[in-house]
Amino acid sequence: MKKVGIVMGSDSDLPIIQKAVKVLKDLQIPYEVHVYSAHRTPEEAKAFSAGAESSGFGVIIAAAGMAAHLAGAVAANTTLPVIGIPCKSSNLEGLDALLSTVQMPSGIPVATVAIDGGANAAFLAAQILALSDAELSERLKSRRKADAQAVLTKDAGIMERL
Repeated sequence: MKKVGIVMGSDSDLPIIQKAVKVLKDLQIPYEVHVYSAHRTPEEAKAFSAGAESSGFGVIIAAAGMAAHLAGAVAANTTLPVIGIPCKSSNLEGLDALLSTVQMPSGIPVATVAIDGGANAAFLAAQILALSDAELSERLKSRRKADAQAVLTKDAGIMERL
């Protein structure tokens, strides 16, 4: 199975990344997590991105706040799918990061999830990998069924209380 590469611009993004890691662990998807900055460690970010495919990665998740150039810098150096997580900062509540992540030039796409959307980034990565992995596809389907059942159980509980 291909791995998911996760890069974050700062270790302050770790709480968002932990949400992604939990989903990947639950779905039994191998992953690696690194801290690379588009601005402070551009050569390391580039080396990771350029070598990701040959290192066994199938998708890269990149999380960053404020200027949030990391996902775009990663995407510029690989043809693997890149999923950007814009992270909330105290300045503009993550809107700056959202716009920086989603507004990529033609030919260098970055799929973008919600601000602080670590879990959905991992689910999207899993869906991409599941296109060529039937066992992972079945785990995703099972997860969806379990999530639906959890909602229905809550619904029944509400009806009993009212």
